[in-house]
Amino acid sequence: MHRVSSTFGDRLPSHGLLLLRVIVAITLIARCVQLVNGASLQTITPHVLAAGFGLFVLFGLWTSVAGAVVAIIELFIAFSHNHDPWLSVLLASVGVALALLGSGNWSVDARRSGWKRIEIRHPDN
Repeated sequence: MHRVSSTFGDRLPSHGLLLLRVIVAITLIARCVQLVNGASLQTITPHVLAAGFGLFVLFGLWTSVAGAVVAIIELFIAFSHNHDPWLSVLLASVGVALALLGSGNWSVDARRSGWKRIEIRHPDN
C-alpha cells in the first residue's frame, strides 16, 4: 500500500520539508491577506482558495493533493491576472515539489499513516 506521507526518517530531510511547508503556507496566506482590502471578488477568490489549501500544506494534511491543487491555482493566477507572475510560478513549482516529496515526519499525514513499528516476537517467548 502506498503511504501518503514521505518515507524520510526523522532527520534533516523531514525538518527541511517542514520548513518548506511553513514558508509556502505563510506566503500563500500573507498574499491573500494583502489582497483582502480593495480587491474584487473575482480577483481574490483564487487567492482565498490557495490560502485555504495552504493551511492543508502547513499542517501536512493531504499534502500531495494540496500541493497539486496549489500548483494548479497558482498557475491559473499567473496566467489570468495582470501582475508579475513569477511569485505564482515559484509557488506552483514548490507545490509540485511538495506533491511529489510528501509531507515528511512532522505532519498530520505521518501521524495518521506514517512510519509504523512492528515488533515480531519469537514464538518461544
